[in-house]
Amino acid sequence: MDTNDILETIRMIQDECLDIRTITMGISLLDCADTDIDRACDKIYDKICRKAEKLVLTGEQIEKEYGIPIINKRVSVTPIAIMQGISSGNPVKYALALEKASQTIGVNFIGGYSALVQKGFSAGDTELIESIPEALASTEHICSSVNIGSTKAGINMDAIRLMGHQIKKAAELTKDDNCIAAGKLVVFCNAPEDNPFMAGAFHGISEPDCVINVGVSGPGVVRSAVSKHPDYSIDEIAELIKKTAFKVTRMGQLVGIEASKRLGVKFGIVDLSLAPTPAVGDSVAHILEEIGLEQCGGAGTTACLAMLNDAVKKGGVMASSSVGGLSGAFIPVSEDAGMIDAARSEALTIEKLEAMTAVCSVGLDMIVIPGDTTPEVISGIIADEAAIGMINGKTTAVRLIPAIGKSVGDELEFGGLLGSGPVMRVNTKSPKKFISRGGKIPAPLHSLKN
Repeated sequence: MDTNDILETIRMIQDECLDIRTITMGISLLDCADTDIDRACDKIYDKICRKAEKLVLTGEQIEKEYGIPIINKRVSVTPIAIMQGISSGNPVKYALALEKASQTIGVNFIGGYSALVQKGFSAGDTELIESIPEALASTEHICSSVNIGSTKAGINMDAIRLMGHQIKKAAELTKDDNCIAAGKLVVFCNAPEDNPFMAGAFHGISEPDCVINVGVSGPGVVRSAVSKHPDYSIDEIAELIKKTAFKVTRMGQLVGIEASKRLGVKFGIVDLSLAPTPAVGDSVAHILEEIGLEQCGGAGTTACLAMLNDAVKKGGVMASSSVGGLSGAFIPVSEDAGMIDAARSEALTIEKLEAMTAVCSVGLDMIVIPGDTTPEVISGIIADEAAIGMINGKTTAVRLIPAIGKSVGDELEFGGLLGSGPVMRVNTKSPKKFISRGGKIPAPLHSLKN
C-alpha cells in the first residue's frame, strides 16, 4: 500500500463525508411460506433473527477496526406479496413480524414489504398494496416498494392508479408525524433485485438464500476533487470523477468482502451511489455547482448530471466486477443540502427534476408536495416517471410525500438522513380521465431483444 493513498483515504473520511452508507443483508423468505399466516410470520421472524443476528455487531467491529464509518445496517427480504399469496389473511401481520425482527437484531430498516406487479396482479399483490398505508403507519423500521412497470413488460396503469391513492393515504395516516409513512414508500419502474438502499430494497427471487450487499456514498469526496481543479476541461473533470469513484468503490468492496467472510454469507454487490445527506459538504447538487452551474436546476443541470452519473459508473466498473444495485448519482430533494436550497429558491422544479431523472440513478425521490394534491395527479407523476424508465431501459422511481395541511412555501422536518423538505409546486391540471382508463401501456419495440 502507498502511504499517500492511506492518508488520502483518511482525509476523505475525516473531512469529506466519505462513508459506507449501508451494509444490507438480503434474506430469502421462500422457505418460510405457509398457508397459515401466523406460522409464516413466526418462521420469518426466526429466520431473520438467525441470519442477521450478528449483522449490526459485525458492522460495528469492521467500522472500528478499519476506521471506516458504516452508517446503516439493514435487511432486505423477499417481496412479502409472495408470502401473502400463499397464506392470505391480514398482510399487516407480516409487517409487524418484520418490525419485531428489526427491533430484535437492531437494524435501521427492513425493506421488502413489496409487490412486483409490472405485468399484472397475482395472488397476494392487491391485498398487500391495499395494506401498505396501515403497515407503514403502524411500524417504524419497515419500508415498502411496488414495481409497476418495466421495459420488458410495459406499465401497469391499474397499479399506478392504486398507488396514487395509497401514497395519499399513507401520508394522511401519519400527518401528525410529518407524513413519514409516505417517505418509506417508493414506486419503481425496472426495480433492481439487489439494491441495498431504502426505501426500495427487496431481496429478489433470483438472489441467493442470503447475501451481503454494500452501498457506498461519497458526494463530498467528488466535490472536493473537482474543487481542486478549477481550470480542467469537462472531459478532464469526467476522468477525475471516474478515478475518484474507483477509489471509493474499492473501499466498499473491501468492507463487503470482509463482512461476508465474518458472517459466513455470500458477497453480492457494491452499489456505488452518490447518496447525499443534509450535512454540509455532502451534496450532489453542490458537485454540479462546483463543475460550473450557478445553482442546481438552472440551464445545463441535466448535462452536468449525465456526465457525473456516467463517470461514477465507469469508475465503479473499473474497480469491481460486482457493481450492481443502482450505482450512480441520487437526487433526493430533502436529503441533499444543495437540492433543498435550490428547491426553496424555486431554481429547481419538479419538471426539471423529471428531466434529470432521465440521466441519473433513481427518480423523483423524497419530494414534498402540497397536501391537497389529488391521488390522480400523484398517479400521473408516477406514470411520467415510469415512462422515462421504460423507454430508456433504466430504473426510475417516485417517492412523493403529500404534506397534509401544508402548501407551497411550508416545510416538513424529518431529521437525520431524511433531512427537511420544502413543499414544491405541482402542476394541478388533472390527468383523471387518463388514469381512470386503467389497462397497461405496452412495452416499447426495443424490448424485443431476443
